[in-house]
Amino acid sequence: MKRCPWIFGIVFFATIVPGAHAASPFERHFENATLRIDFHHTGNEVEEHISIDRLYRQGRWAGSRSRLVDPFSYGGYLVETRDADSNNLLFSRGFDSFFGEYRTTAAAASGTLRTYHESVLLPFPKRPVTVNLIARRRDGASVKLLEIQIDPSSIDISGEPPSANVLVIESHVGGTPSGVLDIAILGEGYTESGIAVFKADLAKATEVLLGQTPFASHRDRISVRGVLAVSADRGCDEPTRGAYRDTALGVSFNSLGSERYLLTEDNRSLRDIAANVPYDALIIMVNHDRYGGGGIYNLFSTFTAHSKWSDYLLLHEFGHSFAGLADEYYSSSVAYNDFYPRGYEPVEPNITALLDPANLKWKDLIEEGTEVPTPWEKEGYDLEGTAYQKERTALNEAIAEAARAGMPEERIVELREKEERHAAANAEWTRQYLTRSRWAGRVGVFEGAGYSSTGLYRPMLDCLMFSRRVQPFCQVCERAVEAMILRYSDPS
Repeated sequence: MKRCPWIFGIVFFATIVPGAHAASPFERHFENATLRIDFHHTGNEVEEHISIDRLYRQGRWAGSRSRLVDPFSYGGYLVETRDADSNNLLFSRGFDSFFGEYRTTAAAASGTLRTYHESVLLPFPKRPVTVNLIARRRDGASVKLLEIQIDPSSIDISGEPPSANVLVIESHVGGTPSGVLDIAILGEGYTESGIAVFKADLAKATEVLLGQTPFASHRDRISVRGVLAVSADRGCDEPTRGAYRDTALGVSFNSLGSERYLLTEDNRSLRDIAANVPYDALIIMVNHDRYGGGGIYNLFSTFTAHSKWSDYLLLHEFGHSFAGLADEYYSSSVAYNDFYPRGYEPVEPNITALLDPANLKWKDLIEEGTEVPTPWEKEGYDLEGTAYQKERTALNEAIAEAARAGMPEERIVELREKEERHAAANAEWTRQYLTRSRWAGRVGVFEGAGYSSTGLYRPMLDCLMFSRRVQPFCQVCERAVEAMILRYSDPS
């Protein structure tokens, strides 16, 4: 009789323990480390080539360990990791790139070749794998640009440490890197004497971001870290104003020829500095007071920390880079030509070409009886928008001309303040005009989105992705952002 519990214990142990210790797919195929692949992306509108630069083994893997295959269709490119023997898909992630945006410009259409340095991050494999880089065209076609075999034991994989002399600040820690969304905010244009300014700007940006729905309700699923490599000069480059500065990340206004577009082409420095922390998403915070920003899906977003619009810029641009949201505005000038070709449905969750009304992306959010497309007070909005953009362009050109001509700083400040008042007045006019609409706060299908006045539609009249002011995401955008937060928040 006394043997029975002992025998039962052995049987129970033998039955339960193997299952309890079964390795997960991540543990079977990957190490807790990051494989960084740097490559050169070359071409124009019709040509496109990728060549490998370097491979790196870097710190612990920040991404999910249970959600390894990308469930979304966002991004013009896709990276895949496949088992070298079985060809089974082990990991994938969609993304956009600087080159992908260049392909849509007039320069690319004219045949001008450009090369951009880019990177993808993957969990570090335990055994040989095949990595594919695939272009996903707007017309639905896929083109494999690169297939490379990677042996994790190869001496060609560099193990050099990340950039030294970098300040890291844990602004908000929600959990272990593999269990939460890890955001790195990189400082740009902060000098040695500006470290205190960076710390204050980081604290503010963290609270602005985590105070916005739906980030606010998922604070325990998010970590934010500040990373600073000090710059020799304050600010960043302003080509049309004749100002060039020596900074850590090489950020510049006038990217792709757009006056307010703020990006960096120095991908190697960006990645070397960011490697000091685990990250899923990158934000570049620029020590500048001029309006400017940018966001490229699964690459990075930028914003100027001391603009009067800094909070809006941070949230709006992060909507692009983190959740793959499209711009919903259509009156402002941009650098792109036919960014959304006619006759094809955009992959972004918050705009539609309405090619298949019966299967509208946000059909479940529309009240019964809502007309599709949904008529709104577009004519009055467009008249005001055209006048505003004309005056805005003239003011920006006057500021740039004054700066290049070396006019007194007082005159330049006067012009900049005039431009700020003009923008603020338009933002307030827009708020009031859209608030008075009978469709305010309701989901529909409103024409005008994605840089196009006709043929593309947005889900609500106003949204953080539509007009220039801090406000909530619309219902469709909020849902998309929350889905992405949960994507990186690993339940394991």
